[in-house]
Amino acid sequence: MDLLTGIGLALPAGLNAYIPILGVALAQRAGLINLGSPYSLLGEWWVILIITVLLVIEILADKVPTVDHINDVIQTVLRPLAGAVLMVCTTGKLGQQYPVAMVIAGLVIAGGVHAVKATARPVVNTATAGVGGPIASLTEDFMAVLSTAAALLAPLLVLVVIAAGGWVVWRFVRKRRKKKREADAIPEAGDGGAG
Repeated sequence: MDLLTGIGLALPAGLNAYIPILGVALAQRAGLINLGSPYSLLGEWWVILIITVLLVIEILADKVPTVDHINDVIQTVLRPLAGAVLMVCTTGKLGQQYPVAMVIAGLVIAGGVHAVKATARPVVNTATAGVGGPIASLTEDFMAVLSTAAALLAPLLVLVVIAAGGWVVWRFVRKRRKKKREADAIPEAGDGGAG
């Protein structure tokens, strides 16, 4: 269960580093989870306030085309690091006995999700003239909140979140490939004329 919790928190860290960190901080503060030192510091009110301010900045920046791209570049370092910290601090004995493995797993999971997000967002912005970016961002925030809640309250639901996320990525890739095949199949002007 601890491993599912860690995975369930590293996944949304790739979308928004601060949603799962805030979720863990509030859960620590409320006594729902018990993080060991030094991670228990997350439950302090002043840390929660800092995380909340960073979350508001992230949410606002991610809704504005072009600014969202700059934000994604900055977050290329922060999101995987957040995933690594969350993976280590919430996996219990696994995190204590195998911290390097948990750090690597968190980096890979959050980094992979971030890579997909950072690659897809410019496509969404371009295809929708910037209108789709805020909608995609809201969807990502919603998914991050759901995954965080599932990881903290019902870790088995993380399997559902993983399956749903995989399905969304699969559909996105499939649509892109179909569009590319269709574009490649259309003969260029002047190719079909008699010579």
